[in-house]
Amino acid sequence: MTSTTNDLLFDLAFWLAAPVWLLMIFAPGWRGTARIARSPLTVVPVLVVYLGLAVPVLPELWAAVSSPDLDGFRELTALAGGAGAVWAQVIAWDLLLGQWMYGEARRLGVHPLVMGPLLVLTILLSPFGLLLFLPLRAIRERRLRSQPSPQPSPQPSPQPSPQPSPQPSPQPASQSASQPSPDPSAGN
Repeated sequence: MTSTTNDLLFDLAFWLAAPVWLLMIFAPGWRGTARIARSPLTVVPVLVVYLGLAVPVLPELWAAVSSPDLDGFRELTALAGGAGAVWAQVIAWDLLLGQWMYGEARRLGVHPLVMGPLLVLTILLSPFGLLLFLPLRAIRERRLRSQPSPQPSPQPSPQPSPQPSPQPSPQPASQSASQPSPDPSAGN
């Protein structure tokens, strides 16, 4: 593979991951961001780039990973395809890590202004980003567990509605005047 192709693939690995990072950092509350960040498929394009870089140097790559030592790793990264393959692997891994951190932060209610810088740090130096996120995650988890879970408010049992007492219907004035009054002496 030519040096120009290796350079292109090296750059492409980052640019394929960048849109997901941008969404997680600058549009964390958008429903589409959450859907995209939940998918592990976001790394597939980066892994295709990895394969494009790794296949031409597969013997050297296999030697470096099957019997790892520093000299073997140096030999691998001295090759443009080897260094590019390692870079693409790091980009894919960092993206998955960032997606996990984003999801956990959303679940635990970590404010986006806290997570944005942590995600940027994770892009640049993922071990540092993760080392700062893990204690933050533990603290948030502990706080959530210590809060009493909301109990549903007791529902009052349905009471039958009071029935109105029957009242004699008023008689129209004309009817009451035309009826004779009972005569107390009539019964004697």
